[in-house]
Amino acid sequence: MSQYAGSTRAIDDLDRWIRGEFTELNTELEELYFADRAIADPDRPEVKALTDVLVRAGGALVANVAETRELPADEDTRYELLGMVGFYLGACRRHEVRADPEHYAALAVALSTSLGVAPRFASAHQHMHNRAVGGAFNTFTKLDSERIFLTYNGLAVMAYRRAAHALQSVPALGVSNPLATYHLTDAVAALQDVLTYSQKLAADLDPDRFFYNIRPYFKSYRVGSKEYRGANAGDFAAINVIDVLLGLCSPHDPFYQWVTTDKYPYVTPRDQQVLRSLVGTESLLCQLVRELEIGTPSVALRENAELLLAACQRHGAATVYHHQKLVIPFLQEPAAHAPEERQSDMTASGPPLDVVIASLARLRDLRAARNRPDLVTARSDLDRVRLLLADRREPTSWPETPESLEQTFFSCAPKRRRPKG
Repeated sequence: MSQYAGSTRAIDDLDRWIRGEFTELNTELEELYFADRAIADPDRPEVKALTDVLVRAGGALVANVAETRELPADEDTRYELLGMVGFYLGACRRHEVRADPEHYAALAVALSTSLGVAPRFASAHQHMHNRAVGGAFNTFTKLDSERIFLTYNGLAVMAYRRAAHALQSVPALGVSNPLATYHLTDAVAALQDVLTYSQKLAADLDPDRFFYNIRPYFKSYRVGSKEYRGANAGDFAAINVIDVLLGLCSPHDPFYQWVTTDKYPYVTPRDQQVLRSLVGTESLLCQLVRELEIGTPSVALRENAELLLAACQRHGAATVYHHQKLVIPFLQEPAAHAPEERQSDMTASGPPLDVVIASLARLRDLRAARNRPDLVTARSDLDRVRLLLADRREPTSWPETPESLEQTFFSCAPKRRRPKG
């Protein structure tokens, strides 16, 4: 018999519980909260009865895994197990009940140490490492709104990863290579898909259900003596690869360095390596300007330049749409009407909501190349490319604001059929 047989059985038992009773308990609790539009109500008798079952059953199963003192040899299996433990802890935090550290802390820390990540649930456990069984992937609840949120959020992440892979293929070919046209075309299409999925999410997701029943599972929580920030939808490397390769964000900008380094413990080990490599990456925009300044551009260089501009525009438009149509109406506006005692507990990231919104707005404006007196953006480089393509005639200027960038994009984007959700 394998030395890991006992561990495997215990992990399988935890997995079955997460996919079954765990989601049923959480769903029943969410319906109780939603009926009263309450964020949580841990002292309510009906709530306490359900959370007692959650804490006791989940704690026993996690403890069974920990007691084997064996970790799976395969890295992906260890990462998946860390997610299972994190699902349990995230639910305890969401319902404002305390799990016994003896049941989980040593296991979570051992898994995180072996992987080089934070000892908590991360968004990658839902959109990158989330094995479906019988067509169902891991969720906290059985609510349709959570399925909508995870599906379209996950599809947007897949589209970002596709765009990043396409752009990463360009430097080895060179921006004037006609073969690079294929990859740039793919990147533009993938970034269009990001916007399409965000539009579908905004149209289909109920703001109240998101605010009261989904968002609370992504809060920060404590493992042992340390608190770890909540799972963030942007915790993957591809979006930063796109930022840097398009030249919209600089890996040497102190603010952007904070954005990327803050992610390190919360992304997969493979994504950590990608993030660390960005500091030595030259943007395609810089390479493009250098080649255009040599002289009259070739047909391939001109086409690739137009595609790179289109990629920048679509990346900016998708970011603007996400901020204006998802962050503000689904988080900022409902949070303003929450009870005062809840105002300090509104975000996954830890800082107060106004600080988080300001940081997101700053990142939005970098990606949209907006002129701001307090920011150095790629606006001048983008206008320089337009000027060089216009044979030094006055170019059409880059859109002035995030809103005009969004409008410019919508007016020229081809109509696409939305995927069935």
